[in-house]
Amino acid sequence: MITELTVENLAIIERTQVRFDAGFTVLSGETGAGKSLLIDAIQLVLGGRADTDLIRTGAQRLSVTGIFSAGEVTREVLATGRSQARIDGKPVAVGALREFGRMAVDLCGQHDHQSLLNPELHLGYLDSYAGAPGLAALSDYQAALAHFREAERRLNELRKGVRDREQRIDLLDYQILEIESAAIVPGEFDEHEQRLTRLKHAERLAEAAFGALEALTEAEVNAIELVGQAQKLTDSAVRFDDSIEPIATALASAQSALSDVTYQLRDYAESLEADPKEADERQARLDVLKRLRRKYGADENEVLAFLATAQRDRALIDDADATEDQLVALLETARQSMQKAGSVLTAIRREAGTAFAEETARHLRDLAMDRARFSVAIRSAEPTDTGLDQIEFFFSANLGEDERPLAKIASGGEISRVMLAIKTALAGRGGVPTLIFDEVDAGLSGRASMAVARKLVELGQSYQVLVISHSPQIAGMADHHFRIEKTEQLGRVTTQVRRLEGTEREHEIARLISGDRVTEVALASARELLGL
Repeated sequence: MITELTVENLAIIERTQVRFDAGFTVLSGETGAGKSLLIDAIQLVLGGRADTDLIRTGAQRLSVTGIFSAGEVTREVLATGRSQARIDGKPVAVGALREFGRMAVDLCGQHDHQSLLNPELHLGYLDSYAGAPGLAALSDYQAALAHFREAERRLNELRKGVRDREQRIDLLDYQILEIESAAIVPGEFDEHEQRLTRLKHAERLAEAAFGALEALTEAEVNAIELVGQAQKLTDSAVRFDDSIEPIATALASAQSALSDVTYQLRDYAESLEADPKEADERQARLDVLKRLRRKYGADENEVLAFLATAQRDRALIDDADATEDQLVALLETARQSMQKAGSVLTAIRREAGTAFAEETARHLRDLAMDRARFSVAIRSAEPTDTGLDQIEFFFSANLGEDERPLAKIASGGEISRVMLAIKTALAGRGGVPTLIFDEVDAGLSGRASMAVARKLVELGQSYQVLVISHSPQIAGMADHHFRIEKTEQLGRVTTQVRRLEGTEREHEIARLISGDRVTEVALASARELLGL
């Protein structure tokens, strides 16, 4: 329930604060006084579109605060275009306001009357009436539909890719053959590169090796003989000074190391040979490896990893025919599950549709449409996110006339009463405590307005009902009455909302009866409507 609404700087409203009570409340006022602005304010605080054109001229922001049973909600719109929202003082996204609004208020404006003329929107009314069982069935159906669409997508992609698959097969076969034919061994690139370098410089390496051997052993003055002489001299000196013994020992070790190096150099020098044929073979192998590296990986391990992936992909393609059969079977299973879930949803809607039509027709009879008939047509349709059904409301206002699509035969006044009947049938289905009707009396005669008033009184016994109306019959039967009026202050127009009691309420209802010139007859009629 909404208990208070505070509006600041909304169009011609500078500031107004309204406290609402439970039961049936009517708001009246002259045309152009700003009645629709209250609807704009409520829509705004419940997450409606924020338009800077609504900001009062000269103001930097507009603000609307609503105090509801479930909490306090504030919405501000700045002249810069930014919008701010808070629930119980905590900043929230606008979507949170919309969710709050769905639980707090059911607002039926004039555009909602027109929604009855669009059959595509009738499904929403029926599902609201079906309630939790319908929502659960719809959720199950949508899950099944998602599985069906995924299976369909996978099968279509597989079939669409047949040409691409053949091209992929050719490429994979070429790549696999090229790599397998090379018989790559990890690490062989470095080995071939080192061996080729040795072959290319065999002569220079031999010169270096033999030159080193000559310096060590074959020259007239060579290293081994000189180190040997030094060793003998230090060995003889040890007898006179043992502190030189470490030097003698080191020279002995050097003599032994030079001997080992000499053997190694000789073996290395003898192994060197220029082999142009081997060099050509090694170079050719390196060229193959370089080409594979450029195409498939930075080294032999990466090239072999590419090969493994290509072989695996090729195996998967070989199984494509089997995969297609599996996907066809999966799609059929998903189709059956979706159809089954859709049939459950349809059954719930049919049962709810019968009860909804009967209840709506009963409310129409209460609204002075004694001969009216109302029904819900449910036809099969292609699968959509909302199910397998096409819903449309049918209506007949008079005896002897066939029921036809509501959009084609209902007049403006009839549409208003049908909407009220539907809203009454839906009342409480979503646990919404507040119902707001804007111009529900549009196009109605006095007798019909009285019937509407009685229905609003009935609703007011269970819900908080707020009605913007020009009807004296509706105003006279309300529990509470507010007047929306336009005044001039300091050369500017402003709108205020004022609670009416006693004679003020009598005069307002008389004005609704006779216009601006309130007569004694009109006042008497007003008192009669008020039961005075």
